[in-house]
Formats: sequence, C-alpha cells, structure tokens
Amino acid sequence: MKNPDVDAWMDAYDNPMKPVVAAMRALILKADPRVTEAIKWQSPTFIYKGNIASFFPKAKQHASLMFHKGAEIRGDFPNLSGDGKEARSFKVMSLDDLEDKADELTKIIVFWCDQQDGA
Repeated sequence: MKNPDVDAWMDAYDNPMKPVVAAMRALILKADPRVTEAIKWQSPTFIYKGNIASFFPKAKQHASLMFHKGAEIRGDFPNLSGDGKEARSFKVMSLDDLEDKADELTKIIVFWCDQQDGA
C-alpha cells in the first residue's frame, strides 16, 4: 500500500533516475502485500518486520536500493551485491534493466517476508 509521505517525497524528487525509482517502488509494493513503506533516513524505505531496503536518493547514474540486512538473504540473487557484514545493494541502470531484473527483485522481497515469518 502506498504511503502518502512517500508520494510527497516522490513528487519532490528531482533526479534523472526518478522514473526508475518510481518503477522499482511500484514493483516492490506489488511483490508482496506484507510490504509497507515510509520515509526513513530522508528516503523511501520498505518495511516488513524490520527494514528491508532504502533507496540511495543521490545516485544519478543508477537507482540503488540498500538492503539493510542483505547478508541474511540467502539464495541465488546475482544482482544483490556487496561483501560487508550486513548490507547489500541492488542497482538498476534503466527501465529496461529493471525489466530484466524484475523477477529477481520480486523474489528477494518475497524471500525476505517469508524469512521474517519463519517460513
């Protein structure tokens, strides 16, 4: 379900990647009905039993999601990158690139929700 605070943030968001960010937002919210959103750290953040991911709003060459506990997401997700203790990132270069990565991003979101439910 869309949050009006995120709608307002998106309306004010001035970035060449805005269409990609908007499409990623729509895809994530559609991926699983358990997911909600809010503005945290001055950015749209997706939530289900904890923070899932937040956009990095200053990126201008790609849209970037930071999965706060991405290291806990198990599975074959080649676009979930990073080697830090907790966070992982998911970058999308264009709407066409998102189309190519949509299935993977959807699976990551569903996996997170299922994991949080102990499935």
